Amino acid sequence: MGTGTWSAPSVIERELYEAKTAGDWAAYFDVLARTPLYLGQHRAQSDAHPDSVFFHATPDRMLVVHTAGMLPAPTPETVFESRSLGWFSTVWAAGDPAFLAVNPGSPAEAYLTTTPADLARWRAHADAAPSYGLPDGRVHALFTGGPLHGDIAHGLAVGGHLAVTNGEFWNALAYHGGGYRHERRRVAKSWSITDRADWLSTLETLLNAEMVSPVWEFALRVRRALASDFAGPVDTEHWRHTAEATLRRNAERAAEPQLTPDGVTAARPRPAAEVEGEIAGVGRLIGRIARYEQRFRADGLLPEDGWVRSVEGWDLGRASQMARWGVGCRYGTLQEAETAVLRAGDAARGVYRSWADFSAGYVLGRCLHFDEEEFGTWYTGALAAHVTLTTDPASPWLHIPWK
Repeated sequence: MGTGTWSAPSVIERELYEAKTAGDWAAYFDVLARTPLYLGQHRAQSDAHPDSVFFHATPDRMLVVHTAGMLPAPTPETVFESRSLGWFSTVWAAGDPAFLAVNPGSPAEAYLTTTPADLARWRAHADAAPSYGLPDGRVHALFTGGPLHGDIAHGLAVGGHLAVTNGEFWNALAYHGGGYRHERRRVAKSWSITDRADWLSTLETLLNAEMVSPVWEFALRVRRALASDFAGPVDTEHWRHTAEATLRRNAERAAEPQLTPDGVTAARPRPAAEVEGEIAGVGRLIGRIARYEQRFRADGLLPEDGWVRSVEGWDLGRASQMARWGVGCRYGTLQEAETAVLRAGDAARGVYRSWADFSAGYVLGRCLHFDEEEFGTWYTGALAAHVTLTTDPASPWLHIPWK
């Protein structure tokens, strides 16, 4: 990503620098028009006025904005909100700063005047930009300012599915995402997280892989044991039969007094209808998993004789991202995020044998929760991210060893 003697932090800044160096200002504005522009806000002010964005001009009447690769590390007092060039062209008023300063102090910097003719030019480029804010399905990375190798990078890459799906830098530990308020709204809507305690609790649940259904894990654990015993593929009916026998045995044990270090525990017999319902449900689940795996093999998510070891990867992949989301929301610190990302990577290594193995587990967990065997966008989107992460030369999965 070097541009002469300067290493651009991401593709965005490289393209800005190349356009500026060539004197191609139309191309420069085209880049600006399709990328978020971040402006600093006082956090207390943003919290007090969550629907507003404030222009804080420098003494020389400039409004400073940064592109995503040029953002400073998050701090407790200052947050950033992102807006499009088109938005700036619409809201700019006569009394606003005389210049828009893009990435000041860097080789990609530009100081843009803000006359009505300038604003019209911005608006024209924004109108012509077809893809602002839309993920492009590619791998995006920070080439400076984010780890590319080592354990932290591995833990960040465990969140690769969501990074590709959301069009974000996969290795941005110092995370800003779509901006402070955007990130807070996102975790509130999707996760019911509204404060630090919520974030810590959710993150811990994901890191311990306690959000995925224990019934899913039970079924897959039965098959793992059979595969280990027989050193090969497991027939679906054999799998169902063994799961049923295990459930019946567990029910019988619960119906008998148990001797424990704390003494004798009372018997807890379960209604027969409850046990039979559980057995029938696990049998249906096994059939569902088998059908997903058949589709996975057809689509290249699994090799011809492959099967999914565990769905814990779905929690661990989300945990890697949740760690960063907490930084963007200012619910957590960079150190907390780093610790969580390392834990996510270690836990994934303990369960899976390769990036592809992990990915199949992640996708199955996502599908069991959302897809209901429709093979709709919950599946096709995850499949597309898997293909990108296993084939794109820029993918960390092709450069970071699994173990």
